[in-house]
Amino acid sequence: MLDIFNHFMPDSIFNRLEKLVPGHVALKAFPERPSLLDLSSRLKMMDEFEGLQQVLSLANPPIEILGGPDITPLLAQIANDGLAEICNKHPDRFPCFIASMPMNNVEACLTEIDRTVSMGAKGIQIFTNVLGKPLSLPEFRPIFKKMHDLDLPVWIHPIRGPQFADYATEKASENEIWFSFGWPYETTACATRLIFSGIYDEFPNLKIITHHMGGMIPYFAGKIELGFDQIFYGTSKTNPQVEKAGLKKPILDYYKMLYGDTALNGGVAATKCGHAFFGSEHAVFATDAPFDAEDGRLLIRTTIAAVKALEISQAEKDKIFFGNAKKLLKLN
Repeated sequence: MLDIFNHFMPDSIFNRLEKLVPGHVALKAFPERPSLLDLSSRLKMMDEFEGLQQVLSLANPPIEILGGPDITPLLAQIANDGLAEICNKHPDRFPCFIASMPMNNVEACLTEIDRTVSMGAKGIQIFTNVLGKPLSLPEFRPIFKKMHDLDLPVWIHPIRGPQFADYATEKASENEIWFSFGWPYETTACATRLIFSGIYDEFPNLKIITHHMGGMIPYFAGKIELGFDQIFYGTSKTNPQVEKAGLKKPILDYYKMLYGDTALNGGVAATKCGHAFFGSEHAVFATDAPFDAEDGRLLIRTTIAAVKALEISQAEKDKIFFGNAKKLLKLN
């Protein structure tokens, strides 16, 4: 099994957070999950799952919130060097890592992509917005072009905090709605804006991996296919918004070009829904470990069970557990 979306934070970055973002939730919460910060704890936890390997990516917060564009390139280098060092020491457990990007400095991102790929990175992790800016803006296009040309994936992680109020009359989200429902919305909105920006027509071989099985996309596929303007001004075959954007294919065809990971907290019904949309070819195994009360064990155990519960052949399950990831990441 190859878990392609889980998280770790090297000491080299965590020890700087107090100064960079004082009061950030990670400072108090992350030490409660030993395998998030301590490599020996991570390895011990992984020992309990035979054949488990992980592709490491940095945990929240995004690099770009840690400082201005003059500071974040160095912070990204420090974080990526920390992940690369772990992979070099334990290649049997961590065959590669995903590079973090200083997204408030696009030129630095392009340089860091080249540097980290030469060190063994097999893609990059970016977040659904960059300090409130959508990824579909032209200023971020060179990053996607670079990854398209390298034929390596872009992992998109949702980001949204309590400051995003649930209602316009309020100042903050309540009941963790920003997390439970805001993150799937962020993923869905981000993917939709990218699609309508024409990114797949421009870069037809671009590989985008969406966290949490595409967020809301699989469940609302029917609603995506029938747009509001289409109801009143289109036909059953024509979508005015798709035509306005100049897209060359039916809208759902673009969403199916995305990859969805299985990080659904072990939800069997949700996994079946996501698989029904993305299919065995575009589903990849991920757990979001170690973000659970058992230091990653719960998410790994239940996600494995959810994939095994799919009513598909073992060959298809093998594609989800490791085959698709090995192909995407160009691993032996």
